[in-house]
Amino acid sequence: MSKLTTSQLLLLAKSSYLLLLAWVLLWHLWLSPPVDISLGLMLTFWVVPLLFPLKGILAGKPYTYAWSCFVLLLYVLHSTTLIFVSDTERWLAAVELVLVLSAFWFGLQYAKFRGKELGIGLKKLKDKSKD
Repeated sequence: MSKLTTSQLLLLAKSSYLLLLAWVLLWHLWLSPPVDISLGLMLTFWVVPLLFPLKGILAGKPYTYAWSCFVLLLYVLHSTTLIFVSDTERWLAAVELVLVLSAFWFGLQYAKFRGKELGIGLKKLKDKSKD
């Protein structure tokens, strides 16, 4: 497999993230609307966390892609739990898991390589001990 460029990683990371956001909306509004919980509460809980980093995601900021992975962990937990627990929503959760892992992986790769291009990064521990 050939190495992806930073612009390709950005495109894949941004697309994965936006597809995840669209999927969560589609899932909870149309494919399997909540029965026991209000729709507003469900959307607040599942959509709002994805909106926090959206400005930086759209702007292509590597730092935002890095910290947005913490938000994405909530969706990894959600989808893997539903895959094992819910027979009716298993396929919805599987799609969510593919999208969230794509957003996670490509987001981290983009942050890593774009950070190197910009000269941003954390110093290695052995480099700090020389200071």
